[in-house]
Amino acid sequence: MSWTLFIDESGQDQRHSPYEVLAGIAIEDRRVWPLIRDLSDAQQHIFGMRLFEAYGREAKAQKLLDRKTFKHAAQLDAFEHAERTQLARELLIDGTAVTRNRLTALGQAKIEYCRFSLDLARRHGARVFATIVPREAPRPDRSDALRKDYAFLFERFYYFLNGLPGDPMGYMVFDELDRSAAHILLGQVSSYFVNTRNGRSRSRLIIPEPFFVHSDLTTLIQTADIVAYVISWGLRLRRMTAPAREELRPLVDLVHRLQFKRETEGGDRIYGMKLINDLRPRPLA
Repeated sequence: MSWTLFIDESGQDQRHSPYEVLAGIAIEDRRVWPLIRDLSDAQQHIFGMRLFEAYGREAKAQKLLDRKTFKHAAQLDAFEHAERTQLARELLIDGTAVTRNRLTALGQAKIEYCRFSLDLARRHGARVFATIVPREAPRPDRSDALRKDYAFLFERFYYFLNGLPGDPMGYMVFDELDRSAAHILLGQVSSYFVNTRNGRSRSRLIIPEPFFVHSDLTTLIQTADIVAYVISWGLRLRRMTAPAREELRPLVDLVHRLQFKRETEGGDRIYGMKLINDLRPRPLA
């Protein structure tokens, strides 16, 4: 048995998003393909087509869940499923065929797909991990050291694996970066797992070399993107002071239910999400 952690980010522009989020959704290996098939079927059921067919690229959460989507969805009463699917499909096929009914139906379909995808992940036993960084957090001067948000994400994934029977291994799958950025991240990850005490310990259960995949073709990277966006704009842990978008509350509740939680033998609680106010790495140890 092994678990794959699909990782994506939200708010990296440090301009519009209230928080920078690095989010991962972990799926047991035997559940990966069934969940992907269910998500693909859900797109067909809700939109009348696969989203990649509609957009020719990954449907990012910032397009699926932006304020305009909720504004359009609330223009009219909720459509019955069959009518909503037909109207949404018509607008996806021809973006110039705009009507009030089609805009409303597409908005409702986008929200329903994001809700249903998170619920599907829960039913397949997925667990969510995330590190959350305020825009004003101090950032590292060096490019060779792994940022603290990555280190903490790996730490929480390790705690999860270490609490499972049989010592399952964990794999990391990142959204594709450009070649130079991928090489930098690979070097940072390698340095963490080889040159730090914590990294060496955690490499017992986490494969230190991540995989990079094209998010347009990887359904579960899109799910991680939805999780990251919902956390950035809607979820608020203690000491997170930026306003939250109230319309995201139902999705926030689903993400909360997916969060990894564990109680240690000493009675302490470990959570999969963590707020990090300073990104500068600790000295190598």
